[in-house]
Amino acid sequence: MSAGPSYTPAVGVVTVSYGSAEVLDQFLASVAGATSGAVAMVVADNKAPDREAERIADRAGAHYLPLPRNGGYGAGMNSAVAVLPAEVEWVLISNPDVSLGAGAIDALLACAVSDPTIGAVGPAIITDNVVYPSARSIPSLRTGVGHALFANIWVANPWTRSYRRDSESEPVRREAGWLSGACLLVRRSAFVKLGGFDAKYFMYFEDVDLGYRLGNEGLKNIYEPAATVVHLGAHSTDADSARMIEAHHQSARRFLSRKYAGWHLWPVRVILTVGLSIRSATLRRRATHH
Repeated sequence: MSAGPSYTPAVGVVTVSYGSAEVLDQFLASVAGATSGAVAMVVADNKAPDREAERIADRAGAHYLPLPRNGGYGAGMNSAVAVLPAEVEWVLISNPDVSLGAGAIDALLACAVSDPTIGAVGPAIITDNVVYPSARSIPSLRTGVGHALFANIWVANPWTRSYRRDSESEPVRREAGWLSGACLLVRRSAFVKLGGFDAKYFMYFEDVDLGYRLGNEGLKNIYEPAATVVHLGAHSTDADSARMIEAHHQSARRFLSRKYAGWHLWPVRVILTVGLSIRSATLRRRATHH
């Protein structure tokens, strides 16, 4: 295990590995070109021991943090943030299958420090040479059920467009309801105050939940397309897509049921459950037949 940096960086970079050695090297190597400042890097390993991941982390000057069990993406990130130097106030949370663009961290940080009410800043995320809709509205009853039922049979439906904010195609800085957890810069003090990611979300929607809670604290989630990163894809989940689809919809139900938690809103929760169950079953059937 690496001893960690001897300097006092202003920014920390954390990632969670789960058999991610094949992509981890590229991610850590991209950090140097993404910032002109000093950074502390932590690799939390949900599939420890992984000697190759540990060697890659050590070679890059990152702190390797083997975790005793796989508690999920959010729990892993929480553990990584906890071991950063106390002086670090801004933390770049990123998947290991991301490559940071030149100056990306500096661009995110410049935006973040421009307004004390900013809680998180997200970059433009490029996937398959296309800008992914990574800055979205908080799911509501209308957009959540509409998106769940029609996204795969009516691509241009208004509920999915509203949820993904696809109509805002101009690459301009703007406020969003939540930012993709694939890569975002978060104010550490706010993150810690909120208890970090909710570890009850084993996978998916922990970023939606974080953005929602930051907003409830009066903090902004800002999309900053001046910073760009390339997301290579979900390398650790490809092997069992049907299971991942089910996990995604379970997390969606958890989030929306909490948002509409009042006893008088039980009909809303029933509608959400039915809509998401239909979509989950449809997508899982497709996944198992390909």
